[in-house]
Amino acid sequence: MSVVRKPLIGITCCTDQLGLHPFHIVGEKYILGVVDGAGGLPLLIPALGEQIGFEQLLDTLDGIMFTGSPSNVEPHHYNGQPSAEGTRHDAKRDATTLPLIKAAIDRGVPVLCICRGFQEMNVAFGGTLHQRLYEVGGFIEHRENKEHPVEQQYGLSHEVHIEPGGLLYELSGRNSAQVNSLHTQGVDQLAPGLRPEATAPDGLVEAFSVSQASNFALGVQWHPEWKVKENAFYLSIFKAFGDACRARSNRHS
Repeated sequence: MSVVRKPLIGITCCTDQLGLHPFHIVGEKYILGVVDGAGGLPLLIPALGEQIGFEQLLDTLDGIMFTGSPSNVEPHHYNGQPSAEGTRHDAKRDATTLPLIKAAIDRGVPVLCICRGFQEMNVAFGGTLHQRLYEVGGFIEHRENKEHPVEQQYGLSHEVHIEPGGLLYELSGRNSAQVNSLHTQGVDQLAPGLRPEATAPDGLVEAFSVSQASNFALGVQWHPEWKVKENAFYLSIFKAFGDACRARSNRHS
């Protein structure tokens, strides 16, 4: 009996100190997004920078998902001002994800970037970020209320306008969608080579694709991994990503 090979999809990890030891960790919701939404076999990518061996990793994987995180990209990567006191950073993750995003896209490996991953993609291509979006003025509230239950925090928050003719429009067939919103940072200057795919009512870029990418390369600011099977729009994103990963897997088999 033949066994259908699932695409091997890498998931980027963060680092954290648990007790006396450093750990490489990722939220279960991202793993379930790959399993339930993309139909892939998840492989966690530790935040070890070039020590991992990017070339062999990219030879092995059929796709990579760059996850959200409680931490933010260190602003020196985009010539930003020093972060406010208390801002969480993860230098080891930055050293892994920022070069890996561009390397993966250059190699034609399908890429899906979520929340911090979305911000990483913008920075990796030369864009900048608002560090405290809620202090800029002119934007709606994009943060979750941390006093609310998690179900409410990840509930639908605002609409996004989806650009006609783009990747997100093609995979979803929608002109607009309702999404959750759990971020304090956002795109300031969009990087060269990135195409806006969706915007919030305040004009903030909420999704983009890589114009010259040879394969699937999409970043979204919201969290489509959240209960992905219960939201048709979220599922359409993961299904398209999974299809691209399967196509790459079939070329390797």
